Amino acid sequence: MTNAVIVDVVRTASGKGRPGGALSGVHPAELLGAVLSALVNRTGVDPSLVDDVIAGCAGQAADQALNIGRTALLVAGFPESVPATTLDRQCGSSQQAVHFAAQGVMAGAYDVVIAGGVESMSRVPMGTAVRGGDPHGPLARRYASLPHQGIGAELIAARWKFDREQLDEFSARSHRLAAAAAAAGGFGNEIVPITLPDGSVHAVDETVRATTTVEGLAALKPAFFDERFPARYPEIGWVITPGNSSPLTDGASAALIMSEEKAAALGLTPRARLHSFAVVGSDPEIMLTGPIPATRKVLWRAGLTIEDIDAYEVNEAFAPVPLAWAREVGADPERLNPRGGAIALGHPLGGSGTRLLATLVNHLESTGGRYGLQTMCEGGGMANATIIERI
Repeated sequence: MTNAVIVDVVRTASGKGRPGGALSGVHPAELLGAVLSALVNRTGVDPSLVDDVIAGCAGQAADQALNIGRTALLVAGFPESVPATTLDRQCGSSQQAVHFAAQGVMAGAYDVVIAGGVESMSRVPMGTAVRGGDPHGPLARRYASLPHQGIGAELIAARWKFDREQLDEFSARSHRLAAAAAAAGGFGNEIVPITLPDGSVHAVDETVRATTTVEGLAALKPAFFDERFPARYPEIGWVITPGNSSPLTDGASAALIMSEEKAAALGLTPRARLHSFAVVGSDPEIMLTGPIPATRKVLWRAGLTIEDIDAYEVNEAFAPVPLAWAREVGADPERLNPRGGAIALGHPLGGSGTRLLATLVNHLESTGGRYGLQTMCEGGGMANATIIERI
């Protein structure tokens, strides 16, 4: 079987996903177009060689409607002959884009493909796509209750018995590690500078707070308290706050993927090999536990154990998600999100999968690690897991 390799992977720095955030004045197609341009400029690949662009985006409405992948590649100046598609696997959309891209290469359908994603949560707020509709209405026949993800995070914290202090300690760690990595230049090779409408350049993650402390986080109030839920879920302790959740974020990211043979023919040195993939469904009520079975499945597919993995990128949608994951799979906490996670670096939904991939590839290169694993909980109760091998 043909091997699929990562030739390069990049991202924008995060912007706060609200009006006035650093990237709020930039159209999301411009954000995605910037990382597409960066990939071909950094590698020297002729964009006409790209067989397809696969873009993830969770909120496909308003500025992000009508196949933003295609809009972005045209904005980036790619030839009109290059096609694109946009997919939605919720928070794992761009990670799924990587899976589809690599699987296409491995099957012989593609030689060169770009996988990535984007989300502008300042311009297309969560819920925009469903405003005026009821997409889950028919599920009432099967599920008595399908609460939102904040309640899912509360349920994980309660059922795995994580208290507020544990969650806040993990969140402070995320900011501390991200700030340290930034100060050491650890993100320099993955961030694409974005020129803003006022002519300034955005190249530093806006969501990282180097001064975050457990004491400061302890002062925050619960984010999702709802008087309707205690009767349904009496175990909930209301421990999820804005401080131990990922912030609303703007950002884009993308990876250039091709066959090993094509990379050699183009004189390119791949950075990593896409080793194994898994995707699972999980309980849509608690929603956020999918990374646990996804990890078990991808390790089985790879013929590896968790001890073989040198670094894990587990999306920090909420602090209890990676904490429960680590406990269940027996992961070494020191290898978990070693450069911080989404609590600090942000979670631009459709752009998060390839953001994690960019950080993981750079960490493996800087430390000499061989295998990296990334996994992502997803709305509706799903998860992707990916294992890469540094070359």
